[in-house]
Amino acid sequence: MITERGRVVGLGGDRGDQVWVQTIQQSACESCSARAGCGQKVLASLSAGRANQILVDNSQDAALGDDVRVAIADSALLQASLLVYALPLALLMMGALLGQQFLPGPDAGAIAGAALGLAAGFAVTYWTQRHLKAAFVPYLLPAEAASLARVGVSVENAGIDHKSR
Repeated sequence: MITERGRVVGLGGDRGDQVWVQTIQQSACESCSARAGCGQKVLASLSAGRANQILVDNSQDAALGDDVRVAIADSALLQASLLVYALPLALLMMGALLGQQFLPGPDAGAIAGAALGLAAGFAVTYWTQRHLKAAFVPYLLPAEAASLARVGVSVENAGIDHKSR
């Protein structure tokens, strides 16, 4: 589970059943032992401290100004990354190969097939995101889970049901 600290900065939804949570992007470089000789630290310093706002279901009755913890499952992050990056790329490659084999002209067929494959990848990604949206949505942690997350205990290991809303 990936967690991030944040502060409630606004109410959303028709009935106030959602909240806007502002988080500050943190770099992992400060806790890394190789930070002195790593080039990633320079890149991270360019975006460090950037504020992000996300809309989250208010399952914990948070009020404006409350400090909260937002979480998302590790598997959801991996699945979303594969869906957004790997699937369109795989379909682009498959389309290029099929276009080269079955369409006239080796280059024109590959280009047309790649374009069709990429479009199909984006369409499948769009459809999947619309129909499986709940699988990729972050949620607010209960107060006891938030305190456990600070010491490194996951919600699943603590036996807390974060799905009950």
